Amino acid sequence: MPPIAGPARSAALLTVALILLTACGGGTDSTSATSGGEGYPVTLENCGRTVTVKSAPKRAVAVDQGSTEILLSLGLADRLAATATWTDPVLKGLEKANAGVPRIADNRPSSEKVLDLEPDFVSASFESTLAKGGVAPREQFEELGVPTYVSPADCTAKDNSKDGDGVRTGALTMDSVYTEVRELAAVFGVPGRGEKLVAELRARVRKARSAIDASGVTLMYWFANSEAPYLAGCCGAPGIITRELGARNVLDDTHEEWPQVNWETVADRDPDVLVIGDLTRRSQTAESAAKKIAFLESNPATKNMAAVRHKRYVLLSGQAMNPTIRTVEGVERVAAGLRTFGLAG
Repeated sequence: MPPIAGPARSAALLTVALILLTACGGGTDSTSATSGGEGYPVTLENCGRTVTVKSAPKRAVAVDQGSTEILLSLGLADRLAATATWTDPVLKGLEKANAGVPRIADNRPSSEKVLDLEPDFVSASFESTLAKGGVAPREQFEELGVPTYVSPADCTAKDNSKDGDGVRTGALTMDSVYTEVRELAAVFGVPGRGEKLVAELRARVRKARSAIDASGVTLMYWFANSEAPYLAGCCGAPGIITRELGARNVLDDTHEEWPQVNWETVADRDPDVLVIGDLTRRSQTAESAAKKIAFLESNPATKNMAAVRHKRYVLLSGQAMNPTIRTVEGVERVAAGLRTFGLAG
């Protein structure tokens, strides 16, 4: 996800004493594990770190929306002490579950806010969230006995060591997202729910893919910012959408996750369709789809592009353009848009 505007927070020294909870949160999954019982401890290799969870979390904090929506989809709202960092309304069908989970910040919370909740597990969608300049580095939580977890989709075949949103060294696939679902389900002792959710997501992708042939269609993905737009490179979540549908991203010659590109280059690439992030956060310019479209149709560099002249826009949530369970929603909506525009069989 393109960075949140504003000065980066320095990770505060974590000096708050944590009361670690060891009781299991229970669960209705037939294969769920209990504290001290079968299935625990759970040990995972996660983004270069070994993570050990001794018992099912009861006061987890998910500090990115994508991670929160996975946990809600697994029926774990009662295990969440809080959530943070949102770009969109909650995934349809999860409204009631989400309503009972406190949101401690629309953007990245301070480490103090997280620690005040006495968490027993912290999960994130991006390495930058649990790093210097984010909420706090993972090792600082771990020194206090709090296990942390980051989505494998943000570190598999990806270099996050430099500024920006990272560089993909290989193409992301939905397998990384499915791994996240399964691993979080294992951490919380509900592996059966994880398998069920993965099966549902796989079926949706297969259905969308089998119903369309978009070979020859060119796409461009705009996440945010009108001064220097964040556009999708070849190999992140938009790459999954593009490959599943057989289309082509006109910026597939860059491996940066979200490079900032000038508008002259955008106009020169002239895609058939613009896939536009419709965000509700307010940390960049042109967050909503309405503002993006108004800019495109008035800017001299873009108003004569084919996609703009023919109003070939597909609107996606920010979460659908990130590697999350909602990337499946992205596959479905782009496929529907291409059919509507008469560009794919």
